[in-house]
Amino acid sequence: MQEDIKKACEIMRNGGIILYPTDTIWGIGCDATNEEAVQRVYELKQRSDSKSMLVLLDNPAKLQTYVQEVPDIAWDLIELTDKPLTIIYEGAKNLATNLVAADGTIGIRITGEVFSRELCRQFRKPIVSTSANVSGAPAPGRFSQIGAEIKNGVDYVVTYGQKEQREAKPSGIVKLGKDGTIQIIRK
Repeated sequence: MQEDIKKACEIMRNGGIILYPTDTIWGIGCDATNEEAVQRVYELKQRSDSKSMLVLLDNPAKLQTYVQEVPDIAWDLIELTDKPLTIIYEGAKNLATNLVAADGTIGIRITGEVFSRELCRQFRKPIVSTSANVSGAPAPGRFSQIGAEIKNGVDYVVTYGQKEQREAKPSGIVKLGKDGTIQIIRK
């Protein structure tokens, strides 16, 4: 696992993109502060850059670096959730501008899965996490379901977790307003 993390961090520091396991499904990732790397992910997915992607962090304490104001309810949601939860925050900052939605929001998930958490910790920046599929195609639940186009289109494929047979599922998604309103996007 450590060798995979070391190599993945090196690739991302040099503007590359990776294919890696997360706390949900396999993801395509890159440095979330690097506009060129983010653009490569959009191109690989054949996805309009008007459809924003989410980022992973390893620790909720880092949220304030990337969100202007974290609503109080976010801390409770992060602490109390028992499954992966992506929270969409208003007022994104310090991220690649082409990653932030037109309305200034960004989806962030605090990962608890061993590999992706350690990858985020060692990379020391947020990491893009978007499903490992061409836009519009079904999201792969396992590594074996990822298409060759995606595998061949990244700069590094993590070996850790490739043999995992559990059927992974996407995270829940909620959108928080600065006033504390909660909108459930996906359960």
